[in-house]
Amino acid sequence: MSHLPRIAITMGDPAGVGPEICLHLLANEAIAAVCTPIVFGDARILWRCARQLSLPPPKRILSEIDWPEVAATVDQPAVLDVYGFDAAAFEPGTVSAATGGAAYRYVERSIEAALAGQVAAVSTAPLNKEAMHAAGIKFPGHTEIFATKMNAARSCMLQYSDEVRASFVTTHCGYGEVPGLLTVQRILDVIELTAEAMKKIRTPRPKLGVLGLNPHAGEHGLFGNREEENIIIPAMELARARGIDVEGPFPPDTAFLPARRRSTDAFICMYHDQGHIPLKALAFDVAVNTTLGLPIVRTSVDHGTACDIAWQGKASPNSLFEAVKMAVKLGQI
Repeated sequence: MSHLPRIAITMGDPAGVGPEICLHLLANEAIAAVCTPIVFGDARILWRCARQLSLPPPKRILSEIDWPEVAATVDQPAVLDVYGFDAAAFEPGTVSAATGGAAYRYVERSIEAALAGQVAAVSTAPLNKEAMHAAGIKFPGHTEIFATKMNAARSCMLQYSDEVRASFVTTHCGYGEVPGLLTVQRILDVIELTAEAMKKIRTPRPKLGVLGLNPHAGEHGLFGNREEENIIIPAMELARARGIDVEGPFPPDTAFLPARRRSTDAFICMYHDQGHIPLKALAFDVAVNTTLGLPIVRTSVDHGTACDIAWQGKASPNSLFEAVKMAVKLGQI
């Protein structure tokens, strides 16, 4: 029997690109050489997608009823059949409450399996927030689901690639909400979580760059309400007192210049697009999203459901491949 780690991969929203990239993953020999991937999703949907795109169908299907008994013995790529709804009763590429609810159930089952020690880590294909909200599930995204379900005292999103890495003080909220969500403690938490992660992944003494909130990092109070002086800099000073190497706050428009990217292990960003724009411009197909501060390893693709190209054979599985490889790496540390 193989001793490779079992990694749960949630199928994501059935109407998006999740099913097709999961099919690519199940058939990928390089992935099977480093772990045993188990897709938590609907086998009927995967079969339908495989037929439509002429992709290899799943070779092994596990039932939810049998899962507790067989989980410890699974040693080849498989699908845990989490029945969500009628696989023929939805339109690929179309947002619906039915697909949003099903995608959420796949995530719930993966969390249960991880907490029970049945899998070593979880990698997630994309959710559609509109579909989830239509189903009455009000979480903004995966990060918040995992943090809530696992009662994480503190957590944050880290986007990782060889080219650039960024953690986020705030994520899925409107720009007008951001200043009110910034606190010294929250920024310090993100700095500490990121430093811990970089020590595991990159270097024993990571160097972190902290971004300002406002243009020109506030220009000494000229822009904004002195968030840099009153919130960001005090958090950085506390981090330095705890032995963390932090620089900044940097003006956001120059923080990601090539020379600074080469000298910085990770950037601490105040809001979602501050870090996502450079990451997706520089490493869209290979960046990995991971949630720091959880009791388990969780990674994710760095893209959405892409309903405009779903079930057309156009979606690249590379980000999912990288997410699974990162999950294996983090699980070994």
